[in-house]
Amino acid sequence: MPKKEEKSNGRKMKAEQLYDIVMDRMDLTRDIGDEELMDMIHEVIREAAEAEYMPLQEQIRLSRQLFHSFRKLDVLQELVEDETITEIMINGTDEIFLEREGRIIQSDRKFMSIEKLEDVIQQIVAGTNRYVNELSPIVDARLEDGSRVNVVLKPVALNGPIMTIRKFPKDTVTMDQLISWGSVTEEVVEFVKMIVKAKYNIFVSGGTGSGKTTFLNAMSDYIPKDERIITIEDNAELQIRGVPNLVRLEARNANLEGEGAVTIRDLIKSALRMRPERRMIIK
Repeated sequence: MPKKEEKSNGRKMKAEQLYDIVMDRMDLTRDIGDEELMDMIHEVIREAAEAEYMPLQEQIRLSRQLFHSFRKLDVLQELVEDETITEIMINGTDEIFLEREGRIIQSDRKFMSIEKLEDVIQQIVAGTNRYVNELSPIVDARLEDGSRVNVVLKPVALNGPIMTIRKFPKDTVTMDQLISWGSVTEEVVEFVKMIVKAKYNIFVSGGTGSGKTTFLNAMSDYIPKDERIITIEDNAELQIRGVPNLVRLEARNANLEGEGAVTIRDLIKSALRMRPERRMIIK
């Protein structure tokens, strides 16, 4: 165990040092393209390998890690791209846990510094026009692929920053798949199809990760395609497909001055004036 920790710390220091060297060589007065950045990273790693032996696999790993540090989500990028991982839990810089096939395991990946983790958090949050800081330490956001993100910062999170990323399947799950997995029976599916087409009010509830959003997406297949649908969400997650007349609304937090908030209640009131034939509300 101590040997493994020593190796991990050594890798962390090497990555930090190479990152600093690349930063020193970058011309921050202009935009640098991905190809130019990769050339710079490869040059720095080649010089490091000449000064101290570095296996080729280690060079490839470091070059990928450094590129992700500058352009993407740092050590999280490959985890986000891994389709076998359904949840990523970041407890500060040194503890990252993963859910794979229903089991939680600890990753050996670590952030180089708390500043780098905070940079990644701000990058994600800014992508959804939201903000998070010590005065407003809790926020929900999402990645470009629709993955749900929750962030809790200090002083609320004592061992923070804390970030949880819930990933969703790229392909929408169908009712037939749910039947084959034993999640629902054919009788239940027929009943759901009937009440959806009859426009009943339907409430779907359950614990975290129980499949509420997955079930709603599958259930939406039974909505007639010529209807006008308005979705109202606290954080956009629904993936309704095949409906041309679809309006998607998302709530918004207040800005730094405490203004500009748009609540679920506000969106429901507005939706009443948008000629909805169905409203789907998720919170």
